[in-house]
Amino acid sequence: MSYQEAYGGYHAVNLDTQTSRASPVELVLLLTDGLLDELARARAHIVARRYEQKAASIDKCIEIINGLSSSLDFEGGGETVTNLARIYDFCAAHLHGAGIKLDPDMVDEVTRVLTTIRSGWKGIQDRNG
Repeated sequence: MSYQEAYGGYHAVNLDTQTSRASPVELVLLLTDGLLDELARARAHIVARRYEQKAASIDKCIEIINGLSSSLDFEGGGETVTNLARIYDFCAAHLHGAGIKLDPDMVDEVTRVLTTIRSGWKGIQDRNG
């Protein structure tokens, strides 16, 4: 077993442990943290012109965004949830465009938006314990 395989196995078990105990807000934070990490990889792939890895990375980012969006409570969340869904749609579309145009600045814009959203979720977590 290689170091990378061992680390990957450890990481998977650690993530399973974190998610099994997490509140809904903690799950959103975990997903957003993973998304921000993957956005950094996608940006690096664009800059390095690693097109295949860029495509896989952007696809993964869009899947996470779609997962976050699909978990929104549209019945109970009101206008805030509707606006958040629009932001997630913007981010997914912008990432798709970043992949086509090979524009790392577009990835940076999505990263800024999602970092702001993450701060809001973190604030909710801090207030509610």
